Amino acid sequence: MDQRVTLVTLGVADLVRAKSFYTALGWTPATDMDEVVFFQTGGSILGLWSRASLAEDGRVTDGGGWGGITLSHNVGSPADVDRVIDEARAAGAVIAHEPEATLWGGYSGIFHDPDGHVWEVAHNPGWELGADGSITIPAP
Repeated sequence: MDQRVTLVTLGVADLVRAKSFYTALGWTPATDMDEVVFFQTGGSILGLWSRASLAEDGRVTDGGGWGGITLSHNVGSPADVDRVIDEARAAGAVIAHEPEATLWGGYSGIFHDPDGHVWEVAHNPGWELGADGSITIPAP
């Protein structure tokens, strides 16, 4: 198996609401389907699908709790972190952690989308952010 992630799908309670939220963040859907929404995110894809359908497809019982996943959006500067957190706030996100300096030498903030999915917005000065949004951990 190649060492990469190509698609992350979020189970959502209300697909229309979730699509509206991500569209308000400035994202453009790459598909026009009624049952699922896909957003092209650089070299990967973020999908939105009903939580019940995602659970059925994954053959899991949905207990309704947090799924143990944090999604991260890395940016080029602390000012970019502030800007993205403000965009998320304007789109209706719950800001769980206002941006601040981190113990690891970076700067980050946290928001929750309408379904409670956790997003970290971070600037890590030790990682290389490409013009296409790709991120690389430099070799030691």
